[in-house]
Amino acid sequence: MRSSCGISAASEARQAQRAAAWRLRHNTLVFVDGNGSGQLGWRPRRITDRALAHALSFRLDRRLAAGRSPESDRLLAARAQHLVSPAARRALADDWEYLLRVVKHAPAPTLGRMALRRDQIAGAEPEVRKIAACLRTPLPVAAGGVAAANVLLTDGAGPLHNPRAEIPLRDALNLAIAQLDPSVSLFASP
Repeated sequence: MRSSCGISAASEARQAQRAAAWRLRHNTLVFVDGNGSGQLGWRPRRITDRALAHALSFRLDRRLAAGRSPESDRLLAARAQHLVSPAARRALADDWEYLLRVVKHAPAPTLGRMALRRDQIAGAEPEVRKIAACLRTPLPVAAGGVAAANVLLTDGAGPLHNPRAEIPLRDALNLAIAQLDPSVSLFASP
């Protein structure tokens, strides 16, 4: 049977089913149920979840990068859901590639801007290109790896800016790259 637009009813039903699945996937948070049972629970993602996860993004990213399971908290789940989205991963990869262009071609920063460790960044160019490639992969990656790449890029006390950072830039990049490996489990170990 055809509808007035020439689309079959079965085709319309498939489209409606796909739309419902998309809404469920993008509007549902999965996290460990708070009753102490250790069971996974779910609930609709609320606008407050997204807003709070955005407002607390740096803190949440640090927790995810340190290995905290996204399912352990509703805000971590909301932040992880955003981080692993293809659009967020592409934007982060673009930021890493932009950093390389700035280091190579832009003049040194003027007063009021945070200085980049240009020599360290230029020396870690292969790792920077690798992290950008890992972020662009179409395969699913762990939220902790994306969070680690984001923390490295945004932390003013990290190895991009601070000569006394705890870990050298190349080592930090290699740790983040290892977390972005699609062959590694997407679920944090307990």
